[in-house]
Amino acid sequence: MSTPGDKPEETIEAAVLRRLLKHLAVRADIQNIDLMGYGGFCRNCLSDWYREAAEEQGLSLSKDEARERIYGMPYDEYKEKHQLPATDEQVRRMEISVAKNKIAKSDV
Repeated sequence: MSTPGDKPEETIEAAVLRRLLKHLAVRADIQNIDLMGYGGFCRNCLSDWYREAAEEQGLSLSKDEARERIYGMPYDEYKEKHQLPATDEQVRRMEISVAKNKIAKSDV
Protein backbone atom coordinates (compact mmCIF):
# COMPACT_ATOMS: atom_id res chain seq x y z
CA MET A 1 0.00 0.00 0.00
CA SER A 2 1.45 3.34 -0.98
CA THR A 3 1.20 6.55 0.99
CA PRO A 4 0.73 10.04 -0.40
CA GLY A 5 3.93 11.26 -1.97
CA ASP A 6 5.37 7.78 -2.57
CA LYS A 7 6.64 7.06 -6.01
CA PRO A 8 5.14 3.83 -7.40
CA GLU A 9 8.59 2.34 -8.11
CA GLU A 10 9.69 2.98 -4.51
CA THR A 11 6.58 1.23 -3.20
CA ILE A 12 7.27 -1.72 -5.51
CA GLU A 13 10.95 -1.82 -4.53
CA ALA A 14 10.00 -1.82 -0.84
CA ALA A 15 7.61 -4.73 -1.43
CA VAL A 16 10.32 -6.64 -3.28
CA LEU A 17 12.77 -6.15 -0.41
CA ARG A 18 10.17 -7.39 2.09
CA ARG A 19 9.57 -10.45 -0.08
CA LEU A 20 13.31 -11.10 -0.44
CA LEU A 21 13.77 -10.90 3.35
CA LYS A 22 10.89 -13.36 3.90
CA HIS A 23 12.38 -15.68 1.29
CA LEU A 24 15.83 -15.55 2.91
CA ALA A 25 14.25 -16.21 6.32
CA VAL A 26 12.54 -19.33 5.00
CA ARG A 27 15.71 -20.40 3.17
CA ALA A 28 18.06 -20.17 6.14
CA ASP A 29 19.58 -23.38 4.76
CA ILE A 30 21.27 -21.25 2.11
CA GLN A 31 24.51 -20.14 3.66
CA ASN A 32 25.81 -16.58 3.29
CA ILE A 33 29.01 -17.93 1.77
CA ASP A 34 26.94 -19.63 -0.95
CA LEU A 35 25.07 -16.40 -1.65
CA MET A 36 28.45 -14.66 -1.95
CA GLY A 37 29.91 -17.44 -4.06
CA TYR A 38 27.10 -17.44 -6.59
CA GLY A 39 25.45 -14.03 -6.31
CA GLY A 40 28.21 -11.75 -5.12
CA PHE A 41 26.22 -10.58 -2.09
CA CYS A 42 24.89 -12.01 1.16
CA ARG A 43 22.69 -11.09 4.07
CA ASN A 44 25.52 -9.05 5.59
CA CYS A 45 25.78 -7.06 2.35
CA LEU A 46 22.04 -6.42 2.47
CA SER A 47 22.34 -5.18 6.04
CA ASP A 48 25.20 -2.85 5.04
CA TRP A 49 23.14 -1.51 2.14
CA TYR A 50 20.15 -1.09 4.45
CA ARG A 51 22.23 0.88 6.96
CA GLU A 52 23.74 3.05 4.20
CA ALA A 53 20.26 3.80 2.80
CA ALA A 54 19.05 4.74 6.28
CA GLU A 55 22.00 7.11 6.68
CA GLU A 56 21.16 8.70 3.31
CA GLN A 57 17.74 9.45 4.81
CA GLY A 58 19.35 11.00 7.88
CA LEU A 59 18.63 8.03 10.14
CA SER A 60 21.26 6.57 12.44
CA LEU A 61 21.29 2.79 12.47
CA SER A 62 23.95 0.57 14.02
CA LYS A 63 25.46 -2.40 12.23
CA ASP A 64 23.73 -4.72 14.71
CA GLU A 65 20.35 -3.00 14.23
CA ALA A 66 20.63 -3.30 10.46
CA ARG A 67 21.64 -6.95 10.68
CA GLU A 68 18.71 -7.72 12.97
CA ARG A 69 16.37 -6.12 10.42
CA ILE A 70 17.77 -8.28 7.61
CA TYR A 71 18.20 -11.51 9.59
CA GLY A 72 14.94 -11.16 11.53
CA MET A 73 16.81 -11.85 14.77
CA PRO A 74 20.10 -10.86 16.39
CA TYR A 75 23.03 -11.82 14.16
CA ASP A 76 24.72 -14.01 16.80
CA GLU A 77 21.49 -15.94 17.30
CA TYR A 78 21.15 -16.45 13.53
CA LYS A 79 24.74 -17.70 13.25
CA GLU A 80 24.22 -20.13 16.13
CA LYS A 81 21.02 -21.53 14.62
CA HIS A 82 21.92 -21.59 10.93
CA GLN A 83 25.55 -20.99 10.04
CA LEU A 84 27.73 -23.99 9.24
CA PRO A 85 31.51 -24.09 8.82
CA ALA A 86 32.56 -23.15 5.28
CA THR A 87 34.06 -25.78 3.02
CA ASP A 88 37.19 -25.16 0.98
CA GLU A 89 35.04 -25.12 -2.19
CA GLN A 90 32.67 -22.52 -0.74
CA VAL A 91 35.61 -20.28 0.18
CA ARG A 92 37.11 -20.71 -3.31
CA ARG A 93 33.83 -19.73 -5.02
CA MET A 94 33.40 -16.76 -2.70
CA GLU A 95 36.92 -15.49 -3.42
CA ILE A 96 36.27 -15.66 -7.17
CA SER A 97 32.95 -13.86 -6.73
CA VAL A 98 34.42 -11.11 -4.52
CA ALA A 99 37.06 -10.48 -7.20
CA LYS A 100 34.26 -10.04 -9.77
CA ASN A 101 32.55 -7.55 -7.43
CA LYS A 102 35.71 -5.45 -7.38
CA ILE A 103 35.81 -5.42 -11.18
CA ALA A 104 32.11 -4.50 -11.42
CA LYS A 105 32.50 -1.76 -8.81
CA SER A 106 35.39 -0.19 -10.71
CA ASP A 107 33.18 0.00 -13.84
CA VAL A 108 30.54 2.12 -12.10
